[in-house]
Amino acid sequence: MPNSTDEPGTRETGHVELAVVGAGPAGLAAAVTAADHGLDVVLLDAAAAPGGQYYRSPAEGLGATRPGALHHGWRTFTELSARLAAHRDTGTIRHLTGHQVWTVERTGDGDWILHAVTGADEEVRTAVRARRMLLATGAHERQLPFPGWTLPGVVGAAGAQAMLKSGLVLPGSRIVVAGSGPLLQAVALSLTRAGAQVPALVEAAGYGAYARAPRVLAANPGKAAEGARFAAELARARVRVLSHRAVTEVHGDERVEAVTVSRLDRRWRPVAGTGRRIACDALAVGHGLMPQLDLAVAAGCGTRPGPDGTHAVTLDEQLRTTVPGVWAAGESGGIGGVELALCEGELAALSIVREIRGGVRGREARRAVALRRSRRRLRAFADLMGAVHRPGPGWREWLTDGTEVCRCEEVGAGRIRTACEELGAGDTRTVKLLTRAGMGWCQGRTCGFAVRELAAAHGGGQEPGGPDRRPLACPVKLSTLADLPGPG
Repeated sequence: MPNSTDEPGTRETGHVELAVVGAGPAGLAAAVTAADHGLDVVLLDAAAAPGGQYYRSPAEGLGATRPGALHHGWRTFTELSARLAAHRDTGTIRHLTGHQVWTVERTGDGDWILHAVTGADEEVRTAVRARRMLLATGAHERQLPFPGWTLPGVVGAAGAQAMLKSGLVLPGSRIVVAGSGPLLQAVALSLTRAGAQVPALVEAAGYGAYARAPRVLAANPGKAAEGARFAAELARARVRVLSHRAVTEVHGDERVEAVTVSRLDRRWRPVAGTGRRIACDALAVGHGLMPQLDLAVAAGCGTRPGPDGTHAVTLDEQLRTTVPGVWAAGESGGIGGVELALCEGELAALSIVREIRGGVRGREARRAVALRRSRRRLRAFADLMGAVHRPGPGWREWLTDGTEVCRCEEVGAGRIRTACEELGAGDTRTVKLLTRAGMGWCQGRTCGFAVRELAAAHGGGQEPGGPDRRPLACPVKLSTLADLPGPG
């Protein structure tokens, strides 16, 4: 990669002390905290407004009178937004909305250049040069395929919530919520509050395993209380909670008409003879979240396997990555929820301030100690949550050979099995080359986990480097690549 920002048609923002990628809870908390302590900050985000996936809000044209009614902790977001607006007015934060960072590079003197694009028809290129970089790139939803999951009316659980928060629309009127993880409870409640009927919340893992970690629960009483409130509200809304079960098939001609729910054993294998149909016109399904690691991996940051079966950025207690000058906060370091993301964003900013100033004193030092204590507590709960809801290997038995795994390229489970068992694919990359699984528009973000798991089950091994490695974090035009100057 070049060490210059002198690209034709590229706008430069000048040199800044800190570039923050992502304006979700973690990035927003980091940016305003760093600016509070006098740092010059550029905040880049692909969305038109701050908040990320968690604090999505309806467009002004929809006329929503109470956008906070769809959120938990809305006051925290409004306070952070007010601080951001104040810093934008004074120029201590430059908030670049609609800017998708597609790659990063290190210069010879240790700075970072962040390459971003904005605009759809006329792509505008921006290069930000920063001494330090904080990645708060969030996560995307993890999906496990099953027969019928490509029918219209099947949406991601997080996607259903995003539709409601940003567009005030529902995917249907009678919606089954299924998958695994605590997000399902929040989604089911949001849908019922918006007027949808939710005949069942289908949880593959169940919740009893949380009781095996009493110390973690005791250290996080708010989490247990929140779970109890959710359970009580679901009961009042007459939502049946079916644990240790999964949607193993979707039925319908042109869209969803019903789903089959089957009981699972401890390995998530469907128990024969337990399938029951539930009529519905939509299915919101998801099996947790996966950290978005494209930029971190491109920067050379080390990663670690997590208890939920995903990979996350390796971080120390100061939220530093394995690469000097790079910090990460929020879901990048492991899925943990909004409270942990806010904590880590502020802590990472104080860590950067400490490095620049050679230390922090007084109130800032005490605040950093308190944040590290909270982070350890919240991270312990996140690890417990990940282990409880980690998909069991038996989910592969939900599939037939014809079940599409890669939706973009229409690659079925049978083709992946054949690539491993008959064509000699010894790793996931070779499976991809032989079948095109993961080569579509989403670049494996939807199917990547399933392809890796299926390849390993049929002798294809696991990807040696852990997470997927992509040279580009988002689609860019060939003209953008062509305009990059050559080395030297």
